[in-house]
Amino acid sequence: MTGVLAVLAGALALGLLVHPRIAPGVKVLVLTAPPVAGVAWLLDEVFGRLAVAVTVVAVYAVVLLALNGLVGHPRLPTWARATAFVTIPVAAAAWLLVVTADDTLKDPGEDPCSMRYGGVGVSKAFPPQAYCLYEDGGTHNLAAGAQFVFWVCFVSSLLLLAVGLWEVARDPQKLVRQFRTERSLAR
Repeated sequence: MTGVLAVLAGALALGLLVHPRIAPGVKVLVLTAPPVAGVAWLLDEVFGRLAVAVTVVAVYAVVLLALNGLVGHPRLPTWARATAFVTIPVAAAAWLLVVTADDTLKDPGEDPCSMRYGGVGVSKAFPPQAYCLYEDGGTHNLAAGAQFVFWVCFVSSLLLLAVGLWEVARDPQKLVRQFRTERSLAR
């Protein structure tokens, strides 16, 4: 059932992307807001971290400006614009893989560190890192590949978002035009 819902959501997103009468800014907003709203809700309601949820929403507002500036950049090739929409979710997934690599939510004694390496699992949210810590002070990295993918995607996303922010700062009217359809611009 989850697979069917994922396919339907993907088809809906694709249909939204190719629909010509929907403004590009609205497309960006509709495609990016639900995951951020879900994360903010989880942080506030489930984990009781209201300040972190507010920070996530504030960062999202800046990223939304940058994405709309990126979409409206006249000289940037389409593949470069699309790269941001790929690297941001991949960076988020890689981050999740890294910070959950020690798997401390399992029963004690079942996490990878105590089962395979005889240590205690430790993870840090940023910079993302997960490792086993031994009694003698030694460490064993648990997610080196995911860390590499995170940093590559994170840096490329930051560079592309910086281009988008520069475009919005250079021409604020471009941001307004991203929320208008071609028909409303022709009037």
